[in-house]
Amino acid sequence: MKNMSKELLDRINKLATPVKIMHVCGSHEHTIMENGIRSLLPDEVEIVAGPGCPVCVVPSREIDECLELVEKGVTITTFGDMLRVPGSNGSLADAKAEGGDVRIVYGINKAIEIAEKEDNDVVFMAAGFETTAPTTAAEILATPPENFSVLSCHRLIPPAIDFLINSGQTSLNALIQPGHVCTIIGTKPFEYFSTDFGIPQAVAGFNPLDILMSVYMILRQIHNETPKIDNEYARAVREEGNEIATEMIDEVFDVASREWRGFPKIPNSVLEIKDEFAEFNAREKYDIEVKDVKEAPKGCICGPILRGLARPEDCKLFRNECNPLHPIGACMVSKEGTCNIAHRYSRR
Repeated sequence: MKNMSKELLDRINKLATPVKIMHVCGSHEHTIMENGIRSLLPDEVEIVAGPGCPVCVVPSREIDECLELVEKGVTITTFGDMLRVPGSNGSLADAKAEGGDVRIVYGINKAIEIAEKEDNDVVFMAAGFETTAPTTAAEILATPPENFSVLSCHRLIPPAIDFLINSGQTSLNALIQPGHVCTIIGTKPFEYFSTDFGIPQAVAGFNPLDILMSVYMILRQIHNETPKIDNEYARAVREEGNEIATEMIDEVFDVASREWRGFPKIPNSVLEIKDEFAEFNAREKYDIEVKDVKEAPKGCICGPILRGLARPEDCKLFRNECNPLHPIGACMVSKEGTCNIAHRYSRR
């Protein structure tokens, strides 16, 4: 592995040219930081983190929706990382501490088990990108109990990248695409970033060699003036993706437009449960309506960090008031969050 790394770095140095590569995956950021990959690359080759943490991009509004349900006496089930994500006036952890019925589960199937055992209404807060959406779809298609419903917070990666490119804010000119997402949707949804915008891309796996190889593939495309999407993660990703999974997503969800944390409303970027499954859609079932949403805690720069405009070290709260034991912003909450990863691996 050491020899392979050295060979790849030699190739990267030979092709080095000024380029800003954005990735959109918390696992990629973890690999990059844990292994010091940025420090190994030539200065002109920059890798920035985009909106790759599914917990971090859930906006305050959706936390507020859950808090409204807690106030109505509904049992909220969700992943552990979601508990401390800030809403407008508190988090699910705060609601739990005040006696609200908020429970951590490891998947939607466990939430359904709770609903089957209890008379109380149970809502599963379904966060995640295309990777976790098929599981939610499969459980809805299996007709869960009447006292169960889902608050869909699923989001789609390609529309967010499209927004970033067209906003012109990040000046990104290459992309490392997320291996997990591509195992589900394949490489085709990303092709137009190369054909329409001339952006070199590579789908990457999750070990250090995967990242280095994807950087080399991108530099090779730039050198040859052949922008396309290379599939470095061919051992898991196919061009067409997982057709069974995508068919389930299409059967259960409509594509809708909604804001992300740190972003305005992004067109066609979220998954909402179709009308024919409205009985399992918590927004419809409980007629949720939240007002006066506050997006970011004072001093937090999660928005610019999620858009690739800043690094955690640029934030005055980082490692001071904001740390993994006391997270102020969403990017510090999850272990896939850029700030949380930087706190663990970056130099002081």
